Amino acid sequence: MIDIILFVIAQAAGGGGAPAETSAPVPAFAAEEQVATGRFLTALEVKPILTATRGNWVALRDWEGQDLLYVTHLWSWRCGLVAMRVGVNGEAPQDWPLPPCHADTNAPNAITPDDGLPYRAYPAGSIETVTVEITYDDLTTDAVTFPRTAVMMP
Repeated sequence: MIDIILFVIAQAAGGGGAPAETSAPVPAFAAEEQVATGRFLTALEVKPILTATRGNWVALRDWEGQDLLYVTHLWSWRCGLVAMRVGVNGEAPQDWPLPPCHADTNAPNAITPDDGLPYRAYPAGSIETVTVEITYDDLTTDAVTFPRTAVMMP
């Protein structure tokens, strides 16, 4: 029952943009306390930034015979997120694990070598659309679908 309640709350509080339908219930998370830390650790602090920079959430690069789909921007503000899901070409968005927030360091949102790579490779020219769904640590959500041309890097 609690999973359904959390899913409904997250859906009702969804954000703007060109919303995509959420394909699956958001896993049960507990909302984190929303206190401004000045370190960009909560939705209170990162949601305005991610809302203003929605067009930069993902980037696509044609590189050495592959489409590389980058989520670097979202990883850079991940401390205010609990989940990220990505779907390509209309497929249901799938969980894309976020690296841990490095809250015990002076750069909690830094991407370290242990965090892995903030991109995935696909066949060249295969990505036509990308849908991104994020869940903030206050359990609100936002989603947007980008056409290839909107996220293609030169």
